[in-house]
Amino acid sequence: MVKVTEIFHSIQGESTYAGRPCVFVRLTGCPLRCTWCDTAYAFYGGQDMAIHDIVDQVRAFKCELVEVTGGEPLSQAESLPLLTRLCDEGFEVLLETSGAIDTTRVDHRVHVILDVRCPGSGMTDRVHWPNLDRLTPQDEAKFVIKDRADYEWAREVVRRHDLLARCTVLMSPVFGEVEARHLAEWVLADKLPVRFQLQMHKYIWAPDMRGV
Repeated sequence: MVKVTEIFHSIQGESTYAGRPCVFVRLTGCPLRCTWCDTAYAFYGGQDMAIHDIVDQVRAFKCELVEVTGGEPLSQAESLPLLTRLCDEGFEVLLETSGAIDTTRVDHRVHVILDVRCPGSGMTDRVHWPNLDRLTPQDEAKFVIKDRADYEWAREVVRRHDLLARCTVLMSPVFGEVEARHLAEWVLADKLPVRFQLQMHKYIWAPDMRGV
């Protein structure tokens, strides 16, 4: 059984998949407490669901792109067979993970979006650094930037782990904490070939709206 907070159909708001219709399977539970977390409602509660019931709900939306997210989905051991089952069913599967839990056992067909926690999150000490070295061209590394210090830290991590040579690197501002223009200007000034992004869904719907 997998504990699920919600399953919904929306527009993918982040990553290189931004703008595409996507089914989100939000699992319950997370061992981290990031200062800027926007899904704290997924920390507790949820509904126990069998994997086949989750797949049935996903299939009903008739959408080929699926993201398993949280919370931290890998905090539940059953997330691994869920990811594999979704791949077996022919879906294009994304995994949004905090990077705090080892990704070794994630099905190789899954596109891992690894959120590398910057100092402004308060959770940098929870980063499982070997995860960065497992990223491949089908994966993405995401840095959520709260201030200039976060940006400089992220820039150094990108360099040290040679991430630009191995996968797409995403940088986005913490919504409501730093002006998007500032982050864009820092990236441009450094001629850093990362993908700047905004959380598209927060501009389409209310920033605190659930299920979108």
